[in-house]
Amino acid sequence: MRVLISGAGIAGPTLAYFLAKTGARVTVLDRSRDLLRQGQNVDVGNSAVAVIRKMGLMDELRRWNTTEKGTRILDDGGKTLASFPLREGSLASPTSEFEVLRGDLAWLIYGATRDAPKKNVEYLFGTTAKRVISNDDRAVEVELSDGQVREFDLLVVADGQRSALRGQCFPEEAVTMVDKDMYVVYATIPRVPGDDDWWNVFFALGSRIITLRPDPHGTIRAMVTKMPLDEGQREAWRAAAAKGGDRAAQQELVRREFEGAGWQVGRVLDGMEAAPDYYFQAVEQVRMERWSAGRVVCLGDAAHAPSPLTGMGASLAITGAYVLAGELSGLLEGEHPTRALEDFERKFRPFVEEVQKIPSMFPGSAHPATPRQRWMLHAALSTMDWVLARVSSMPWVQRRFLNDETTEDTDFPLPKYPKLEAGGF
Repeated sequence: MRVLISGAGIAGPTLAYFLAKTGARVTVLDRSRDLLRQGQNVDVGNSAVAVIRKMGLMDELRRWNTTEKGTRILDDGGKTLASFPLREGSLASPTSEFEVLRGDLAWLIYGATRDAPKKNVEYLFGTTAKRVISNDDRAVEVELSDGQVREFDLLVVADGQRSALRGQCFPEEAVTMVDKDMYVVYATIPRVPGDDDWWNVFFALGSRIITLRPDPHGTIRAMVTKMPLDEGQREAWRAAAAKGGDRAAQQELVRREFEGAGWQVGRVLDGMEAAPDYYFQAVEQVRMERWSAGRVVCLGDAAHAPSPLTGMGASLAITGAYVLAGELSGLLEGEHPTRALEDFERKFRPFVEEVQKIPSMFPGSAHPATPRQRWMLHAALSTMDWVLARVSSMPWVQRRFLNDETTEDTDFPLPKYPKLEAGGF
């Protein structure tokens, strides 16, 4: 089988790894000239950990852990109001046992396929799928940005929630972008002597959050989030997100909205403005009527971005890639991929739809606008801290929740695919 994958993030290379084991000839495209080791923290949990284990990458995953010790809620002066330390196998902290930077995760998965002994995985960086010429019973024909016109048995769209290629292959009405009325800004800033290895979270008034997190590279990952309080703010943030790269306008808005918010906001704003990896994003979910059309299938965020609110984007990308590869491995020589694509969606979509369900009170409840709302949030988190500290020390809780077994495929039981279990490529 000849497979073209658009996107060398997390979903694409994971799929390439498992397809290579079946003997497929895989070409992976990415618009970047080099694999960018950028991005903020992602969680790898449950079923995705089981997939990473099948890839033999557990030691590497642990090596690139962000070193985060847990999550702390701070007041204006930096005093701890509540803390949720990481405990191996525990669900009691927003910090994951397998917390890793997105760029590091993409790099280690890419490395597992780059040097495949069978040489059946080809990466073309600085190259995109310019045009899908045809998608029929015989093949899918694609014109690449370097001028090549090539035929494949399958085209996989795995280039993110804003995929332009998806727009070529699916009608506009087939894709719904669900706006969560929240905006997030990420950047890497210098580490200073007072920093530690906790995810430090400050809830500023006016529906704003400021956080700092450690990374394994000697820097700090800064994040600010905002939920607009009125239509004027909403329009300003929406316009900034739509500019798609007008960094100066975005930074002007962020400084205007966050200046004077408290805690370390001055340092964060200054650091963000100088950062090489500044990223401004409207928080949205992607929902599609169907993930496939003929010989084209969407994967990862391009198919079902759950939004950062779920903490499940990377895990869905990894697990979904494994299931898609497994279903494709059952095709007969020369068989049209329709059966495999339909079975993939039938098995995986219910889990995705469950993950995408976000309580209506969230993220609003985590963005206090008034002093009273913030007091109530702090009180709730302090109470949760007190309860979890005592409950987690009980022996039966430790036996049930605090062990390695909770990092296996407890959320989505992985189907068995004999061709994917074979050793090596």
